[in-house]
Amino acid sequence: MEIRSPETDTEFEAYYDLRWRVLRQPWGQSPGSERDELDDDATHVAGYDEVKGLVCVGRLHAVETGVGQVRYMAVEEPLRGRGLGQAVLNELERLAKRQGMSVIVLDAREAAVGFYRRNGYEAVDEGHVLFGEVRHSKMRKRLDGSA
Repeated sequence: MEIRSPETDTEFEAYYDLRWRVLRQPWGQSPGSERDELDDDATHVAGYDEVKGLVCVGRLHAVETGVGQVRYMAVEEPLRGRGLGQAVLNELERLAKRQGMSVIVLDAREAAVGFYRRNGYEAVDEGHVLFGEVRHSKMRKRLDGSA
């Protein structure tokens, strides 16, 4: 698998489509709801399989000096549990360090809290409830390994 930023308009179209199909469509949200005002300045990462098919995505953006936020992590449904999300998260953390970030925060859906815990994130508070049913936990990780 190749992990990198989408580069062409076609790759970005596929990137946003995957975000929408996995993170918004199941809750009846319209295309476009998978984007926000921070996308233009964010770091986007995507995973491509052996035939250059897009299989996973994630995004990193700065929220304040030294602090980044991971959002929009998504893996194609039939491919979950194969380390694809892990590869995207690893790359986002590597890029965060390169951008001078020492802390990453995120809002994890209930189903993903265990994944982030296994990757060194700690739950620090309850998060929002998306679409009236998708509960989140606020999570945090120091990238230098300290508490």
